[in-house]
Amino acid sequence: MNSSTSSSEVSSETAWRRFAIFLLAVTAVAVVGIIAAAYVIDPYDTGRSRLFARDGVRPQGPRTANASRGRDPSYDSAIFGNSQIQLLSPERLNQRTGFNFLQLAVPATGPKEHFVLIDWFLKHRTGPVKALVVDSDETWCTSDPAMPNFRPFPFWLYAANPLEYAKGLMRYDILEELPRRLGYVFGKKPERARPDGYWDYEPNYLNLGYDTRPEIRARLEKPYYASEPTFERDPKEGQRTFPVADKLKELAGSLPPETALIVVHPARYKNYLPPPGTEEWYQDKACKMAMKAALSGHSRSAVVDWRIDRPENRNADYFFDLSHYRQPIAMAIEADIAKALQGLN
Repeated sequence: MNSSTSSSEVSSETAWRRFAIFLLAVTAVAVVGIIAAAYVIDPYDTGRSRLFARDGVRPQGPRTANASRGRDPSYDSAIFGNSQIQLLSPERLNQRTGFNFLQLAVPATGPKEHFVLIDWFLKHRTGPVKALVVDSDETWCTSDPAMPNFRPFPFWLYAANPLEYAKGLMRYDILEELPRRLGYVFGKKPERARPDGYWDYEPNYLNLGYDTRPEIRARLEKPYYASEPTFERDPKEGQRTFPVADKLKELAGSLPPETALIVVHPARYKNYLPPPGTEEWYQDKACKMAMKAALSGHSRSAVVDWRIDRPENRNADYFFDLSHYRQPIAMAIEADIAKALQGLN
């Protein structure tokens, strides 16, 4: 009786083990198949596969859409940064400079993401690059060499290593994107994300009442920085480090002489500017000096600084909040960029 029972248990265990192995094998084959299909279909038009090629992507956020835009060889210049440079218009800059600008700004990003997008853009140029315009905000003033990002970003999408890209394809949203990509590729007149990447955020803010609601307007008049003791000289003079400046110096040194590199310190409403003599003021001043020094090795470089106290930054009608300005300031910054580029000729 015991022998019979023991034989039955062994047989049952063996069957379950084989079934488990079978399930694991089927799962592995399914996962590999999905990744292979995704690699071939290329849902975000990265150019890694041309089997289902069609220029552009369906309307979507810039985090993923920029993989396609950044490869477009028709653009010889580009803008990089976050929402604080997003309002700069490629069309208006084209009219002022004669270049062909691409807007690659991604909201809620920092230097780590910016340099990834710059590298992606440069790697996919077939002709000379005329200008790079880069947004240098407070996130560039970090002392952390890891340059941490604070919002999710698909670094895998822009990875040079195909295995890293393939690993990134192992996510649920890819399953949703594959049929959308096929619909875009085979559709007669599919809606396409704007090729130059421009996204005017003004209508969004206006719809939320940022220009009319008193409680929102009142936020502008509340100083961002708490009052602090002032210092006659920088209390950390010689001790401040800015790893992003080292990365910028590396970029500047890698560019050909004919490529212009413009660093923009974006506009701030007056109450978001650190009071002179405070710790934040010295930090900002040292950061700007570090970025300027990083450009010194590249002759065709310049800084456009709007993160200062100036009349436009005291006009509340030009701002939605402390760091998001409106079209009049965007146009003024564009004019300064064009002037800086002309000065480099």
